[in-house]
Amino acid sequence: MYVLVSVLVIIVCILLILIVLVQNSKGGGLAANFSSQNQLMGVRKTADFLEKATWTLAVALLVLCLTASMTIPRGQGENRSVIEDQIDNAVNPNEAPNVFPTTVPDNPDEE
Repeated sequence: MYVLVSVLVIIVCILLILIVLVQNSKGGGLAANFSSQNQLMGVRKTADFLEKATWTLAVALLVLCLTASMTIPRGQGENRSVIEDQIDNAVNPNEAPNVFPTTVPDNPDEE
C-alpha cells in the first residue's frame, strides 16, 4: 500500500509542477495564447481550469502525503532496520570485561 501511495505522490508532484510552469504569474501563461474570441475555451476558461487544477492537485498531494505517513510499514522482526538491530545488540562499555593487558611484557627480544 505504501509503495502505491508513494508512486501516486510522485505522479501528482510531476503534474503539479507542469501545471504551475504553464501558468504565468502576471495572468498570461497558456491563457495568453488563446486571444481570439471564437475559441472553444476562451482566455478566462483556460485560466480558471489551470487554477482549479492547481488547487485540486495541491489538495490531492496533501491527502496522499497524510495517507503515506499512515501507511508506512512498521513492525517487529523481519521489517526492522539494520540500525535497530545494531542498537539492540550493542554492548554497554561500562559493563565490558576488562581483558586488556595491565603490565608491560618483559623484554621480547630475550625469547
